[in-house]
Amino acid sequence: MKNKIAFIGLFLFITTVSFSQSISSSPYSLYGLGTLYDSDFGSIPSIGSSGIALPSNRFINNLNPASLGFMYQNHFLFDVGGKAILSSYENNLKKENRNNVQFSHIAFAFPVTSKSAFSLALKPYSSSTFKISNLSLPIQDSQESYILNATGTGGLNNFDISYGYRIGKKLALGISTSLLFGNTTDDRNYTISNSVTNIYKKTNYNGVRASLGAQFKVDSTFTLGMNLKSPTKINATKVQSVTTVNNSGTTTIESELASDTDDYYMPLEIGVGISKVFKNNLNLTLDYGKGLWNSTNQSDLYGNFINQDKLALGFSYSKSKNIRSYFDRIQYSTGLNYDTGYLEVDNKRINSMSFSLGVSLPIENTFSALNISYSYGQKGRISDGLIKENYHKLSLNLCLDGIWFVKRKFE
Repeated sequence: MKNKIAFIGLFLFITTVSFSQSISSSPYSLYGLGTLYDSDFGSIPSIGSSGIALPSNRFINNLNPASLGFMYQNHFLFDVGGKAILSSYENNLKKENRNNVQFSHIAFAFPVTSKSAFSLALKPYSSSTFKISNLSLPIQDSQESYILNATGTGGLNNFDISYGYRIGKKLALGISTSLLFGNTTDDRNYTISNSVTNIYKKTNYNGVRASLGAQFKVDSTFTLGMNLKSPTKINATKVQSVTTVNNSGTTTIESELASDTDDYYMPLEIGVGISKVFKNNLNLTLDYGKGLWNSTNQSDLYGNFINQDKLALGFSYSKSKNIRSYFDRIQYSTGLNYDTGYLEVDNKRINSMSFSLGVSLPIENTFSALNISYSYGQKGRISDGLIKENYHKLSLNLCLDGIWFVKRKFE
């Protein structure tokens, strides 16, 4: 049965990667750099994306680089994942369904010494894939309106290098460097009376962001965690073409004109978390995060960036580690997540909430596991002229554990 689980996990991952390019994203990806991905590793998706205080001993914890300080010596961890999403988008006029499969991440972690470890990870950071048809918008300081038709593609990727070091037996510190890169295309038609203006823009982005982390084991059952993501600037350049079509014909205003554009600023983000293990092998994780978007002093054409608050709660349960039965070694998890969002449209905040549950299926007698989780979530609302997004998400993360430089013993 264990080999079947490994085969199924590998098959599903290959299928996920094969379809990873056909991503249809949220209409809210129109704003900023697009919709941000929740590329969580291991069993983190099933516990509400909480886990700042969890160690990287059984899977790679992407929420806190300090967790690498508690990685077991001679162990090598490999984590790869994908997700399938069924979404519906609804406003006062209509409802639309979209399905897509997404690549989530690929990551490696390995110890350097008995007290330190490195990890490398590649994952998508944001998606700017959207489609808007016949959206009527008011013209500022006028009684008239215009019709917007727009499509967008692309997004940013994140290559992450992390290092964690343990000081003594209880304290670990970590640092992470994220290389953000990618491009987006934006094709918009503005129709006013008998005139149509087309603006096609391709924007290239690149930037570097540093993060710090810490974990402190109060005792064997209680751990505190903290992470801090530094504010940074994402550099941007664009190539743009602008044409207008009216009764007089077609006029080219710009043709593939290269220029600098407004850079994108990311804020200081702070997160704190706890992990508590109870006597019955029930583990509680609780995280709180704050994003200081107000300090970036930037806005989007259709919205503003505001301070963000996030709360994540998770529970996981498994029987004793010494149980020989395969089914008794399965870990069961559930979680909740609430996010106020960092976007405000017409003075209305776009918040989201989700519920998740999952299982971690062990492979062989190692820490290898196939993590399966289901999430249901909502974003936005129908009232106030906004769009409500509902989604069902199935996440698959395959975590493989290898042991290095340990001689086999024969009796």
